[in-house]
Amino acid sequence: MITTRRGAALVGLCIAVSAVHVWFAQQWALHSQLGDGAAASSLRRIEVAFVRELAPAAPAPAPAVVARRAARPAALPLAPAASAPADPPAAVIVEPVPAPAAIEPEVDATLRAAAPPATEPAVGPVAALLPPLPPASAPTTAAAVGFDWPPSTRLTYTLTGDYRGPVDGAAQVEWLRSGNRYQVHLDVRIGAAFAPIVTRRMSSEGELVDSGLRPLRYEEETKVLLRDARRASVRFEPDRIVLASGRDSPTEPGVQDTASQFVQLTWLFTTQPDRLRVGQTLEMPLALPRRVDRWIYDVVAEELLHTPAGAIPTLYLKPRREAKAGGDLVVETWYAPSLQYLPVRIRIRQDERNYVDLMLDRLPQQGSAPR
Repeated sequence: MITTRRGAALVGLCIAVSAVHVWFAQQWALHSQLGDGAAASSLRRIEVAFVRELAPAAPAPAPAVVARRAARPAALPLAPAASAPADPPAAVIVEPVPAPAAIEPEVDATLRAAAPPATEPAVGPVAALLPPLPPASAPTTAAAVGFDWPPSTRLTYTLTGDYRGPVDGAAQVEWLRSGNRYQVHLDVRIGAAFAPIVTRRMSSEGELVDSGLRPLRYEEETKVLLRDARRASVRFEPDRIVLASGRDSPTEPGVQDTASQFVQLTWLFTTQPDRLRVGQTLEMPLALPRRVDRWIYDVVAEELLHTPAGAIPTLYLKPRREAKAGGDLVVETWYAPSLQYLPVRIRIRQDERNYVDLMLDRLPQQGSAPR
């Protein structure tokens, strides 16, 4: 009788845990801002064979950059009007001022002795991997010249988290390219592989341009246990963005989607590594399925992550948004300069207590050179 009762209690506990996990999956899907449509996918996946493992290495030197400046008129007035600010120079060169020759050696020695000793700025293990900061006069908006996009890459993650109890699963990010066409696929699974509670695929497709990625279409599909799959898509047109509801929103320069943002930040940090330093801030327009908004991110800390692939120095990027019930999902990311600035950890928060955490579980796999 005791054994029977214990067996019944165990079955009841399993049912309760499964019910909580299904409820979590439904709530996570609701907070993803999915559209109500069920449009079939239009993305034909780029076929890639992953043939080698990416070993950690110091970052390659950043490619040369050129400032993007507006064309000047044929003739300029000698003194611009007050209402028309002058076009700032791309760089300012300041020649050092020579020391006066009249200073006597004894006085010069006294001044040098009284001066405070020069000290090197303190740098952490990640900052030591990065190239020196450019001079303050260097342009902050630039386009890479001769930038060589990395080959197709796959990253796999172990998923853990909490939503009224522990949740687990797996995730994968694939960066695929063929010529100047790219795709980014982010797949998330919560629950066992043979019977997942929820799965989601987020896919971006577009073109490679001087300013990084230019998305043309974004699609996502969420499948919750015992429910039909739900789909949403976003189209990027030259002068507008068509959201999942069919509503138009004006386009913005450099706009990204939920999936492409990770690779766009990898491109930014590869071409302008000074942007990935503690204390730096960057801004990015994001087209979510139901809205276009500008997100601000801070590089807040260096962190050494202990992963199944080994200890990896990273820099932690955090958005200036609080995760709250009913709001957008907030994504925090850890980028690794020694692994081509790829994201080795991704934390997705629904609110202060409920989240999923993706941690790299092996070194990235890469394909052969693209055609």
